[in-house]
Amino acid sequence: MIDETGLATPAETAVRQCLGLDPGESFVVVTDEKRGAIGEALYDAGREVTDDATLVRYPPGDQHGEEPPAPVAAALSAADAFLAPTSKSLSHTRARSEASEAGARGATLPGITEEVFVTGLDADYEAIAAECESMLEAVSEAEEIRVTSPAGTDVTFEPGDREWHADTGIVHEPGDFSNLPAGEVFVSPETANGTYVVDGTISPYGLLDDGQSVEIVVEDGYVTDISDPEVRELVESAAEEAGDAAYNLAELGIGTNTAVTELVGSILLDEKAGGTVHVAIGDDAGIGGDTDAPIHEDGVIRNPTVYADGSEVELPTVERR
Repeated sequence: MIDETGLATPAETAVRQCLGLDPGESFVVVTDEKRGAIGEALYDAGREVTDDATLVRYPPGDQHGEEPPAPVAAALSAADAFLAPTSKSLSHTRARSEASEAGARGATLPGITEEVFVTGLDADYEAIAAECESMLEAVSEAEEIRVTSPAGTDVTFEPGDREWHADTGIVHEPGDFSNLPAGEVFVSPETANGTYVVDGTISPYGLLDDGQSVEIVVEDGYVTDISDPEVRELVESAAEEAGDAAYNLAELGIGTNTAVTELVGSILLDEKAGGTVHVAIGDDAGIGGDTDAPIHEDGVIRNPTVYADGSEVELPTVERR
């Protein structure tokens, strides 16, 4: 059968290599009306492995981190394995974290496009896992992580007792979770202070234009100022529901995927780019924090320098524009 969409091969990589699906397992694909073609491709790939495959589709959410309908959450928790290609992220939802706690293993593909799906799954995930392990060794015991950049970033994070995590794309054990495409190490810091300047990718813009940036000020773990009105409006809208939780400094992440040679405007892919850093605002309960918020707003920083307790950390070297 001819694969006219080009989606079958990356779907097979996701199901067989990343997920390691077995014939006796139950498998569910959660998608929405905007990502139906990718959802169908993943379902078809899973159906080639197991007879217990289900496709669940629901209307797209309004923002990243919004909880899905209760039947969707139930389907995730009931499965042995899941994949979730959706236009808005389910990564940092209670539905996803409760499914992981119940023993379901799987990956979310938030904001995935067909282009990113095809290019982002064309990677050596064993090599990505090795890059993650190397980065974890460099940062996981540090009491303080400082990030600077030519655009003006100078922000310090204190992880405290919170655990660093590796997003390798390999989810073979019960409860394992990853994003796809994968490649980052990340932590939900207990506090942070300073200013970070996003000059890569951030919603609602996608890839920022040359010379365009968003400056975000953080004091005692909370965002106190956002220079860009569009980004500020996103956070203020979430704050109408969640209050100060929407301003929580939620995540520090370091990209480890050296196969990503160019930022394309997709947070899902760009935050994994080797040699970049991303910082997120809002919800962190799904990644080791204690803040519930209906938003998880990532921003990618180009050309960062990272220091762990004062020592510079060697970042993956990738040539990109």
